[in-house]
Amino acid sequence: MTRPSKRRTSLAPYVILTPAIVLFVLFLALPIGYTVYLAMRRTQVSGLGLGAGARREVFVGFDNFAAALADGELWAGWLRVLGYGALVLVVMLGLALLFALLLDSARVRLSRFSRISIFLPYAVPGVAASLMWGFLYLPSLSPIRAILDVDLLGASTITYSMANVAVWGGTGFNMLVLYTTLRAIPRDYYEAARLDGASELQIALRVKIPILAPAIILTTVFSIIATIQVFTEPTTLRPFTNTISSTWSPLMKVYRDAFVTGDLYSAAATSIVIAAISLVLSFGFLRVVRDRAFGEG
Repeated sequence: MTRPSKRRTSLAPYVILTPAIVLFVLFLALPIGYTVYLAMRRTQVSGLGLGAGARREVFVGFDNFAAALADGELWAGWLRVLGYGALVLVVMLGLALLFALLLDSARVRLSRFSRISIFLPYAVPGVAASLMWGFLYLPSLSPIRAILDVDLLGASTITYSMANVAVWGGTGFNMLVLYTTLRAIPRDYYEAARLDGASELQIALRVKIPILAPAIILTTVFSIIATIQVFTEPTTLRPFTNTISSTWSPLMKVYRDAFVTGDLYSAAATSIVIAAISLVLSFGFLRVVRDRAFGEG
């Protein structure tokens, strides 16, 4: 191979990666860098704030981060999201696993129709789904209210109502991930278990679920991240009730600070704190279960 040919071969991977690198820098690296820049600055007002030079941007270091960490509204939002997330994760992933196991059963009927029916809610945009459920929750319109006689938008039930929207929309995606993993398992394992006298329930509990453990763990991590970033459901349902505050979730507080009160610097610092907590929770969970997921000690 001649020298020009070798040079073209060595440059080929970089040429192929260039579009991805450019998009990564423009739409991820630069926004993150600019957010960090804003988080370390603040507007300083001189006098009455009138006239040229009365307002200027100054460097404040980690003061905004300290203020974000000391903000009681942020931690109250975290507590609400943790309760909401615990409910969503248990119900959504439990149903996803149950549906995946049922669809993979040898005796299942109408499996294609069932897969589409379970997955279809995931294709509905979050805002549209929240609006649809919001109208179903309204006391004057809700058929559920007529049956249960419960205010689904009340202070004691609003978390469950929002969790229902998330479970309805997210179960199908997680089910599909788990079901696809199940379909990749060699059928010989099941035949061997049946020859040993195992029932379908025993096969599901002792063969399928242990093999599914890595997929379950990964879907759990993705669901944790999505739950921490909950924004669509409470924001969309907020006009339907007065039980959802403007800082119900951490991201709602970031939105309020940035676009309602106009404090971009505080919003930037709070968003970085949220990202850091998300990383800690996600990687902390992976660290706890990594032996089961990836065979690492």
